[in-house]
Amino acid sequence: MHNPYPIPPGRSKRPLAEINVVPYIDVMLVLLVIFMVTTPLLSQGIKVNLPQAKAQTIVPAQEPLIVSIDEKGLYYLNTAEHPETALDAHQLSLAVREQIRDAEQKKSPRQVFVKGDKNVDYGKVVSAMVLLQQAGAMNIGLLTGSPRRAV
Repeated sequence: MHNPYPIPPGRSKRPLAEINVVPYIDVMLVLLVIFMVTTPLLSQGIKVNLPQAKAQTIVPAQEPLIVSIDEKGLYYLNTAEHPETALDAHQLSLAVREQIRDAEQKKSPRQVFVKGDKNVDYGKVVSAMVLLQQAGAMNIGLLTGSPRRAV
């Protein structure tokens, strides 16, 4: 009987003994895509600077920016011309952007904290943090009061 697939000259009749790596490459590319998608989700936390019980007070080079949110959801900035006057979101963003830009020019980083009333809507605190990030604040801390000790 005649072979319909003749072996070209110079090739042997041995079986091909190579590993097919294409499926492994496919699996690795799928894993790479999964890790690329999930990695940004893992780093979406909020940094909170918690004080230690017996830590010494560190005096910063500049007064930190403290954005206060009262129970009505109004914003106040401690370094504004009139700290007791409420600011809207646009005024707060402009004031913080200007002060952070000044601090960057002086090469002295400015600490930024958010101090929210315990009765304020959580969304207002998050909105304030987003405003601060858009204004250029990189590290934003949350201020809390110390619990009262029972005597």
